[in-house]
Amino acid sequence: MYKNVLVPIAFDDDAKAEAAMNVARKLADSDGQITLLHVMEHVPGYAISYVPPDFREQSRKAVQEELDKLAARLDHGTGVLVEGHSGRTILDYAEENGIDCIVIASHRPGMGDLLLGSTAAKVVRHANCAVHVLR
Repeated sequence: MYKNVLVPIAFDDDAKAEAAMNVARKLADSDGQITLLHVMEHVPGYAISYVPPDFREQSRKAVQEELDKLAARLDHGTGVLVEGHSGRTILDYAEENGIDCIVIASHRPGMGDLLLGSTAAKVVRHANCAVHVLR
């Protein structure tokens, strides 16, 4: 089994997050670390003037609280919030933190995504560790 499992969390589908956490529980060693990672995308420059000044900080606080609640349900769970582009940031985090398995949910793709969602596809193609994809 795995010592350090990463579960990218998108808050658009609670059922997928729950399913990914369940798979991570099964794949992690009894003392294995499970990290729930949420990547906050940057607000585009053209839109930043339309959001309240404290939007970023309030969003970060709310998302971190949700991650902490989810992580508390896992043995050896941790919630981590980072900023960046989701696919690249997940890969960078995995590389920098010695992740040995990524459990990622994929949405039902359209033709533009071909067989996997774009973030999951990028992670599968470029990760230096095992990747388990849930559909």
